[in-house]
Amino acid sequence: MSLAPGRPNQPIFQRSNSGTNLPDMGLSTVQRPSMNKPISASTGARKSYAPVNSAPINSAQLQQSSQRRSSVYSARQSSSGPGGHQSFFTAAPAPAVPPRDPRPLRDRSYQAQIAQELIDYMTHNNFELEMKHALSQNTMRSPTQKDFNYTFQWLYHRIDPSYRFQKSIDNEVVPILKQLRYPYDKSINKSQIVAVGGQNWPVFLGMLHWMMQLARMMDQFNAGSYDDACIDAGFDVSGDRIIFDFLTDAYHEWLAMEDDQEDEVEQVLKPHVATMAAKFDEANSKYLEQVKMLEAEHAALQGQIDELGKSRPKLAKLDEQIKILEEDRGKFETYNASMEGKVEKYEGRVKILEEEILKVEAELEEVHAEKSSLQTAVDQQGITIEDIDRMNNERDRLQKGVEGVAQRLEECKKNVANKEMDATQRLDTLERCIREYNSLGYQIGIIPSTAVNAKGTNYELVLTIDANAETLPPKSPRAQAPQPDRLVADASSGHQPQHLLNLDVKGVVRNGILELRKDIGERKNSAAEVDMNNEDLLDKIREAMEDKEQEVEGLGHRVRAAEEEFEKTREVSNIVSIVTGDFY
Repeated sequence: MSLAPGRPNQPIFQRSNSGTNLPDMGLSTVQRPSMNKPISASTGARKSYAPVNSAPINSAQLQQSSQRRSSVYSARQSSSGPGGHQSFFTAAPAPAVPPRDPRPLRDRSYQAQIAQELIDYMTHNNFELEMKHALSQNTMRSPTQKDFNYTFQWLYHRIDPSYRFQKSIDNEVVPILKQLRYPYDKSINKSQIVAVGGQNWPVFLGMLHWMMQLARMMDQFNAGSYDDACIDAGFDVSGDRIIFDFLTDAYHEWLAMEDDQEDEVEQVLKPHVATMAAKFDEANSKYLEQVKMLEAEHAALQGQIDELGKSRPKLAKLDEQIKILEEDRGKFETYNASMEGKVEKYEGRVKILEEEILKVEAELEEVHAEKSSLQTAVDQQGITIEDIDRMNNERDRLQKGVEGVAQRLEECKKNVANKEMDATQRLDTLERCIREYNSLGYQIGIIPSTAVNAKGTNYELVLTIDANAETLPPKSPRAQAPQPDRLVADASSGHQPQHLLNLDVKGVVRNGILELRKDIGERKNSAAEVDMNNEDLLDKIREAMEDKEQEVEGLGHRVRAAEEEFEKTREVSNIVSIVTGDFY
């Protein structure tokens, strides 16, 4: 509470704040609404600070709308709702999936580029003078924790000059990035903020570069660099800027007043009101000139309209005739174009028909000449009409016979192809069986002949198909089949079953395997007997050990009893010796 006498009520000026903890600093007297108002869906523009009529505010209106406060440190209710003011950087809703940073932050050249931009921006804006911290070329290459803290605080003060850092840097960075709506804040955590160097530095360098770009954009906005772009988009912000400048200057003037200057408020605010009115007049002067020019142009055009209105009936009639003539001309042009297309089409058809006629006439002459030559040849041979009919009938009969033979040949080709496919499949099956047999033979030890269970006999099966067998003739249909030499022994016969394998499977191989099975069975029975004998011996030994363990346990009880007896005897002896000593 202030010890000074109560000050009269003073006008409340509402201005925006980009900070979040200004009331906590003890320097502000009001809680201000945020500039970051939602954009209207209907207009697409931000809400203006200027009044609706954009007219200069006179002192009477200002006095009527003003309110006073009772204490320097009394805060008014915020317009942003109960519980405090709304920050400029409100937290955006978290996306379902954290966005991925598209910038090549791991690229050395890109790191050097953005680091140089940061150094230049900090140098041109008096970083060393404000933070009392020296910059070097390694500040953005291999920074210390102190370099990062000072850089982050300085950049955020460029965005929000009223903010005061009161906590440790690892507790300040994450909330500030969320308020600034940094799109990649999920890639930064508190454990990384404590040690920003090393592998994590590119992430922090990209974050500092983003804050530098945001601060530069706000500087340009405050300097009015985007006013022309707003005007091109259809939003004139010059009135908002004039109102904002007026409120800022008047608020600073009001804060500088003493408590006993209540009657001088109107006089103090008059220069600011006059300045604002002059700025509005200057801003509206160009629009007034444009209005005058448009009014003069409107008058000239209205005069031309009046002059043309006098001859309106004649012009309407002429316009109607011109419209009819233009429609007729369009129809004639369309008709002429269609006729020209038809003429070209029929001319092309005539040329084609003439060429066809010439070809048919030439063919007709050739047919007449051939008929004459054939007639002459027939006359010379002395063949009659009956002979010709008989030869034609014979030719038809032979043609039918050839077609029947060709059909049977095709059927035979299909049957042969099916048989070859079946034989190939069976041969492949036989090869798989041989490979499986040989693999099992290796496992049970009968292949090769030097194996343990082979006893010098060769049990390995080999497919004895001659790879150099005679192939089929090229004209044979089966010569087109895949690998015909594997299916036939020569050009006219195939392989015999007993010639495909090198061993007699039913004789030698089967008998040898049966003998091996019998031998293995006998060895299994003998091993089982030996195992049973060993189990009986093991049971006897286990029983003997149990008896010995019981004897040992009994001896242990006896030993413990003897020890207890010995202890009692020793205690009695000690007592006796003590009593005897005392007696003597």
